[in-house]
Order: sequence, then C-alpha cells, then structure tokens
Amino acid sequence: MREIEAKILEVNTPRLVKKLKALGAKKNLDEKVTAFFYDFPGRKLHNQKSMLRLRKKGKIVELTFKKRVSKAKAKISEEIEVNVPDFSRTQKILESIGLRLEKISKKHRLSYNIEKTHFEFDTFKGIPTFLEIEAPSEKVLEKYVKLLGFKASDAKAWTGKEVLDYYANKAKPETKKQILKNSKI
Repeated sequence: MREIEAKILEVNTPRLVKKLKALGAKKNLDEKVTAFFYDFPGRKLHNQKSMLRLRKKGKIVELTFKKRVSKAKAKISEEIEVNVPDFSRTQKILESIGLRLEKISKKHRLSYNIEKTHFEFDTFKGIPTFLEIEAPSEKVLEKYVKLLGFKASDAKAWTGKEVLDYYANKAKPETKKQILKNSKI
C-alpha cells in the first residue's frame, strides 16, 4: 500500500479537532503509542531508506515495513502492515533472525479519520504537538491542509525522526536530552 503523508508543526489541537468534527471526522484512537524500530547489523534497512517497526497502540500490536519512495511535496512510502497477536513473541522472532533493536519511541496519539484520510496528533515529551495527515493521494492531502487553514508550505514531508531532530537542534541542553531520547535508545 502506498502511504502519502505530511506533518504540520506546533498545532492547536482543540481548534483543529473542532474543525475536523465539523468536516465529519470520527475519533478512532486516544492512546499511548510505543514503537520499537529494528534493523540488521550495518543498518541495511536504514541504508535502503526502509524501516521495520513493531508498535503498540493501546491493545493493538502492528508490525510495519516501510520503504521511502519520495519526499517532494509529501513523504511517500510503500508500506506493508499487519496486526500481530503477541508483542513479545514477535520481538523474539525479529531478534532470532538477526534484527537488532535500534530505537524505542514513545508518544501520545490522538487520531481522527474522514473516509480514507487519517489525522494523527502526536505528542512527544519535550516538543509541541504536531499533526500528521495521511491521505490516499497528494491532491487529497493538499485539500485537507487547506481546509484546516494551513498553507502548502506548512506541510512538511518529514519523518518522525526529522521532527524530533528539528526540535532537538532548537532546544536548551536539558530539553534536548529528553527529545533525543525519543529518537534513539
């Protein structure tokens, strides 16, 4: 499946939630999310612009492989995702085939959907909440960016790590340490 998304930094969550509800969006998640990122020795996946993530979203456990295709107007990736029944047994399988845990990321996620478009409000410790919009096409993505009151230039084709690095580079030393903790082990 093709994933097309962009991030908008430093959003006013209550104001945007009100707009989303007015557009007909439905809330589908309000949970802590913990993601474990794996790679082979030598960072083979990273070097191929790919990643493997095992993630807990409330009671849901997902295993996801992504390969980045583009980062022009939006971040576009080929994504394969499956729900798995057991987090710890899946971890053991990944480690048994030679994958190593590279980083752990923790955040709070508030999610809304309108048809096939997802709106994810992500809050990491130490940085302002940002909005990720994932849409079925760049055209639909641009439509919702504008409907929510943003300019196309506000929509960043960034990875989550790039958002964390952006804020870490702006932060005071004591805050920087906490932010970087979210992007590395």
